[in-house]
Amino acid sequence: MSILSNLFSMFSGGPKSEKASAGPAAEPQVHQDCVIFAAPIREGSQLRLAGRIEKQVNGETLERVFIRADVFTSEQDALECTFRKARQIIDQNGPSLFADGVKSRNV
Repeated sequence: MSILSNLFSMFSGGPKSEKASAGPAAEPQVHQDCVIFAAPIREGSQLRLAGRIEKQVNGETLERVFIRADVFTSEQDALECTFRKARQIIDQNGPSLFADGVKSRNV
């Protein structure tokens, strides 16, 4: 790696290949006929809140993916907050969350 690359890495938080990766895994949870998958994203020493919500609609699995700005240093905190945020998304949106019938989209 060149000196300029090393300097750039120091100010940008490291090389891109090390910047974001999969975080801890947890068993999915069910809330109001939806299945919640916590998938925090590891960013250096922190974990960004991220996950997906799936629901069976007319025999097809629809998913809603969410990523938030919240970051955590504890894996347990990241997982707990991801599940809490997903339940909040489901409760606030109600049936409209999957009403458009789109297979996958961000919320």
